[in-house]
Amino acid sequence: MRLSQYFLKPRKDTPSDATLISHKLMIKSSMIKQTTSGIYAWLPLGLKVLKKIEDIIRKFHNLYGCQELLMPTIQSSSIWKKSGRYNDYGPEMLKFHDRSKKELLYGPTNEELITEIFKDYIKSYKDLPKNLYQIHWKFRDEIRPRYGVMRCREFLMKDNYSFDITKKDAEKSYDNMFSCYLEIFSEIGIKVIPVKADPGAIGGDLSHEFHLISNSGDTEIYYDKKIGDINKLNTTNSFKLLRNLYSVTIDEYSKKKKLDESKLIKTKGIEIGHIFYFGTKYSEKLEAYVLNEKSEKINVEMGSYGIGLSRLVAAVIESSHDEKGIIWPKSISPFDMGLINLGNKNNKLTKISDQIYNYLIKNNVDVLYDDTNERPGEKFANMDLIGVPSQIILGENSLKEDSVEIKNRKTKKIIKIKIKNMNEILKKI
Repeated sequence: MRLSQYFLKPRKDTPSDATLISHKLMIKSSMIKQTTSGIYAWLPLGLKVLKKIEDIIRKFHNLYGCQELLMPTIQSSSIWKKSGRYNDYGPEMLKFHDRSKKELLYGPTNEELITEIFKDYIKSYKDLPKNLYQIHWKFRDEIRPRYGVMRCREFLMKDNYSFDITKKDAEKSYDNMFSCYLEIFSEIGIKVIPVKADPGAIGGDLSHEFHLISNSGDTEIYYDKKIGDINKLNTTNSFKLLRNLYSVTIDEYSKKKKLDESKLIKTKGIEIGHIFYFGTKYSEKLEAYVLNEKSEKINVEMGSYGIGLSRLVAAVIESSHDEKGIIWPKSISPFDMGLINLGNKNNKLTKISDQIYNYLIKNNVDVLYDDTNERPGEKFANMDLIGVPSQIILGENSLKEDSVEIKNRKTKKIIKIKIKNMNEILKKI
């Protein structure tokens, strides 16, 4: 994409209420625009990151045997009254009436609706297990929206739901999703700590949150020093280790006898995922059952699993930035590479830049080509701000030396490659 044609207008100013660096950088880099309190439009740059995360989530959920569906944002209040959760969310749940005076709500979560869908189609234990997921916008009317998309009212979420015949089978589904989450976050390129947590309004007696370690996190967590660097462990070992070692939120820590703190690491985290096992809490009240091998009615055992996609974007920025801007992990960067022409008025330099751009496009490299007439300093600042992992830089020396500079955004290291060795550029992506 040529920057001269792209919808990208970096800003120098930020809203007065922007306190988190992720909020500031997402506004500055034209990723989002606030439309009203706690609600944001996702502009092309921000949407590309969201889509990259969606692709990773779909990849692993499909590999782990989950099937995608799409539920409506608007739900009937009747199913929430049946489940007994109608009042649990209080004013955070947006309720309204249609022209027929029927009460509806903008779904903050989908346990009730997915249970209603399930019970109309699945009748036999032979059809279990089932695991259904969606990537979907949700709304919770936060009393005090703040921190940009970190704590907003409308947000993008992946939620999925497992259905099993026995508690033992349901716990296997829970463990399956625990492992799936570790793979997802590893693929994204971030370090997470899974911690035992309070299930809250969802309910149940088994729950884990997945936290991205960050000084700007709003949750204190304690975890065993043995957990160490999770990213150095393979998925199988990570799963076995993390399910058995001590790691909890501050709420859970306060409930039990204090452990020797010398064995624990105390830090702050940003919650980006949450999984629950809640048994038959919803299936009993909504009458979701299957017939077992004896033709007896058995209420299905259920679990639910969420990842906050829009929140995750901000969380990654909180953990990966510097004084110049965002530093994206390669897997979710909006572009694979940036291309900067420092001499746009030099026909020969522009011709070479165009050739490199066309070469990259033909080789399926998603490149952002700064072909504008901005000053060099402005071009460097903009490219650093949006955080593309690698930058190809062409200036007057490129003509003299028949070479380009390739800058690594994270390490700031610069190497030179001869223009004739175009294939070497591809290796640096």
